[in-house]
Amino acid sequence: MSTATLTLAVIALGLLLYAWRRGDGSVRRGIDQGYRTFRRTALLLLVAFVIVGYVDVLSPRQLVQEWIGPSSGWRGLLLAELLGMLLPGGPYVVFPLIAALHSAGAGIAPVVTLVTSWATQALVSLSFELPFMGWRFAAVRWGLGILLPLMAGCTAVLLAGR
Repeated sequence: MSTATLTLAVIALGLLLYAWRRGDGSVRRGIDQGYRTFRRTALLLLVAFVIVGYVDVLSPRQLVQEWIGPSSGWRGLLLAELLGMLLPGGPYVVFPLIAALHSAGAGIAPVVTLVTSWATQALVSLSFELPFMGWRFAAVRWGLGILLPLMAGCTAVLLAGR
């Protein structure tokens, strides 16, 4: 069992005990809500994990290393930033996919750039941001944030070495 799974299990058990001690039906409502969330996301998770499996098996190591490998330089960082912007989904989809690319030979700097780009510049977020915040806000945020993934990747090179 991984540390993350163990940590989540301890948190879930703690919340279960707290809900049980309240004695107000929180246990049942919490389980019902959890089940509804599971039903909404189970298919997405299954499809995402199948994609991750195929990416892991079918990724040509040589191509991954050439384009976003440890010695890919600025081209690898720029490509990783673009890929990060295009990745859809939440962390349960994106992190296994990025881990598959890393195990296929992606370098630490492009991987850090990819994660940072997805977290700060994902194009999917624009569909939520624009209606609430408007074009001006989105343009300012994107303009300020476009260099952040590249700076994170460069910092990773300095901290982790080539």
